[in-house]
Parts: sequence; C-alpha cells; structure tokens
Amino acid sequence: MDMQIAALIPARLESSRFPGKLLKKIGDKSVICHVYDNLVDTLLFDHVAVVCDHLSIYEEVVQNGGKAYLSKAEHDNGTSRIAEIAADLDFPVIFNVQGDEPFVNKDILASLIQLFIDDIYNTIDIVSPMTMIDEINIIENPNVVKVVTTIDNYAMYFSRSPIPYHRNKSISAKYYKHIGIYGFRKEALLKITALPETPMDASEMIECIKYLEHGMKIKMALTQSQGVSIDTPEDLQEAIKFYNNQLH
Repeated sequence: MDMQIAALIPARLESSRFPGKLLKKIGDKSVICHVYDNLVDTLLFDHVAVVCDHLSIYEEVVQNGGKAYLSKAEHDNGTSRIAEIAADLDFPVIFNVQGDEPFVNKDILASLIQLFIDDIYNTIDIVSPMTMIDEINIIENPNVVKVVTTIDNYAMYFSRSPIPYHRNKSISAKYYKHIGIYGFRKEALLKITALPETPMDASEMIECIKYLEHGMKIKMALTQSQGVSIDTPEDLQEAIKFYNNQLH
C-alpha cells in the first residue's frame, strides 16, 4: 500500500524547563538537527520538516541542509503548531515527532505506520507507541504518562497516576509508559485543533485525554523504548553519553 506520509517536528525555543535546549550540541550536531536527520535517515517519510517558532531554530535547520517552516508564535502546544502547517500540505498522514527526541528508533515509527496500513477501513484516527515498564519509581512518577488499553490495543485512558490500580495481589499488574510520538490522519489532526478543553484533560494535563473524551480512536503499538528524551540539562548529559556509547 502506497501511503504518502509527512513527519513534522514541532520546535519551540523557550522550553519552560530547559530554554534553548534544541540548539544544544550532542557531539558536533544540535539536538534539533539530530532529530531531523534521524527521521530522514529512516527513509519512512515522503516529507520531513521542522515547524518552529523562532528564526534561530529555522536557520539552524536550513543552514544544515534541512527543511523548516516558521509558524505563529502563540500556539499552545506542538500539535497545534504542526496542524497550522499540515493544513496546507497534501499528505493524508502526518506524524508528530518531538524536537527533543534525538534517538527515535526506526522500528517504532515503522510499527506505527503499519497500524495505518492495516487499517483498511480508516477507523483509526491516531496511532502512538507505548512500552512496558516495571521500575516502581517510573510507574509512580507523575512526569511519566501511563496508558491502559483495550484487548486490541485501543487507548482507554492515559494518566500520571499508576494505572491500573493493583488491587488483586494474586496476579502481576502490567504497566505501560506512553511514548509521545503521534501519527494522525490529516483530518483528525485538523479536527483536534478545534476541540474544546475537556474536564479530564484539564485535570491531568495530558493532551491526548481530550482526544479520547471527544470519541477519537487512538491505536497503541507496543514497542521498545525510544532512547533519551531531553527535558532538562541532566537529560542532555545522558543523551551525550548515549550518543557516545553508540559510536563505540
């Protein structure tokens, strides 16, 4: 099946926890250029581009041979930022890969694309990956979003709390971490930007809960971990170590 797919990378200069992180270096390349080049190298996408709010990121990408768009600066989130650009692109499927994910694995992306290929009746609105976790400190960490699914891996709920609650101690509970990569059918992506805020989304501050509350179908793919996400200066040091280990 021939499906035209774009990968858009939302990139904001002023991150609240680590301003300017996307321009920091891992080896001899900036974080944002690692993300861009990694996606291009997968050969999975017909179009890859950064969607940014600041000229410094735009110039960093373009001067290093990449493609970029300047968006409006007032977007509330990365999904809204890429939707602005996606509206004028002729691709039925749009992937959102965060600009602070320099080591996204090709196999994860391929498994998500396969979900769309297998969905011959176009019933899936969104695809996203999850990975199993068993470390109690991660399960209980409110910064780690957990997901529970139906038997056929449609998302039922996302939470910062440990879900499911492990009441029956005679069985072992399984926990899954949500990885923040999304593939959208274009019409679903454009619909999302017009959805009003919902009670559970406002409470948990997890954007994809809003999609569920409005009845959208999110199919999850069980995958391996995607490597190091960069939210803090400490994460950057971990990413540098991860990168250096890959070289040896």
